Amino acid sequence: MPKRSGPKAVNVHQAKTHLSRLLGRVERGEEIIIARAGKPIARLLPFETSVTSRTFGGARGEVWIAEDFDAPLPPDLLAAFEGARESN
Repeated sequence: MPKRSGPKAVNVHQAKTHLSRLLGRVERGEEIIIARAGKPIARLLPFETSVTSRTFGGARGEVWIAEDFDAPLPPDLLAAFEGARESN
């Protein structure tokens, strides 16, 4: 199996001078490291759009909702959510 090389490192000047070329490489899946004085400071990575398709009813049988889920809260619990109000 061939050895995979790590991300290609370029210095800031090279990145500024050849940004369009570097972006083309990133579009093809390559990762580019930008370094200043030999110290890595940034990574250029391909932008991944992950669209997950949802299946309607996919959680059927896993979710339970009580019959009274929308009933008014008891006064003491409601006060805890709203914060104690001082009456003047």
